[in-house]
Amino acid sequence: MMSTYSQIYIHVVFAVQNRNSLILEEWEERLYQYITGTVRKNQQKMLAINGMPDHIHFLIGMKPSC
Repeated sequence: MMSTYSQIYIHVVFAVQNRNSLILEEWEERLYQYITGTVRKNQQKMLAINGMPDHIHFLIGMKPSC
């Protein structure tokens, strides 16, 4: 019996408008938690998240059924 295994990875980058340094350390972790919660709510897997004061990178593992 044959089977299929699929993996989908999405690398997302969000930049602050005009690349201003608006992501402050005081609430950076809370922002990451919010984004992670949104990804999980949509039944996907957050594999990594990090950023700088002017942008955020995150890697999502997505189900092929999306």
